[in-house]
Amino acid sequence: MKKNIIALSLCFSLLMMGCKDVKTNDAQVIDNKEVSSTQEISDLSIYNLPSTWTTQDGKDIELKDLQGNVLVMVMIYTSCKAACPRLVADMRNIEERVKGKNLDKVKYVLVSIDPEVDTPERLKEFAKENLMDGPQWVFLRSTEENTREFAATLAVNYKKISPIDFSHSNIISVFNTKGELDYQQEGLGIDYAPTVKEIEKQLAQIK
Repeated sequence: MKKNIIALSLCFSLLMMGCKDVKTNDAQVIDNKEVSSTQEISDLSIYNLPSTWTTQDGKDIELKDLQGNVLVMVMIYTSCKAACPRLVADMRNIEERVKGKNLDKVKYVLVSIDPEVDTPERLKEFAKENLMDGPQWVFLRSTEENTREFAATLAVNYKKISPIDFSHSNIISVFNTKGELDYQQEGLGIDYAPTVKEIEKQLAQIK
């Protein structure tokens, strides 16, 4: 049932039919199929989304520009003083623990849910402050509409509760090289060994 909910969320986003709040389990495997970066993308790939995003380096990209990489994604905002620092630490911990082949084919992507505050300049500063300024780290911002649409595909719920504060889901998602949602784990400061294992499995499948 959860697999179907996430698949439907992506379909709704692609059809520009609006976003609906959805929930996720603490951990779930979406698709265990072997992947190849040379294969055509499916209808459930985030690379079908037409939105444009700006990186911490001020470069405009589409999500499909990340094709061929295993993506580890989380949604945060840089002014957060509660959950986000823990999520950032969890992402660093995951990056440090991932071993094996094709390490240059994994991107750790942090998507801002507060694009008004999180300018490319602010994202660049935040990346340096948190020792996340290597080529494996990608920070993205877009319009509020694109952000809301993308959050729906990840089953991430968020709500602005004050000018400087949001309530949001704490979910780290793994996408395969075709941009299909493969695995999610929810929580703060938990054991991310299953997430690390899933990333390594996807990297090992790259030809």
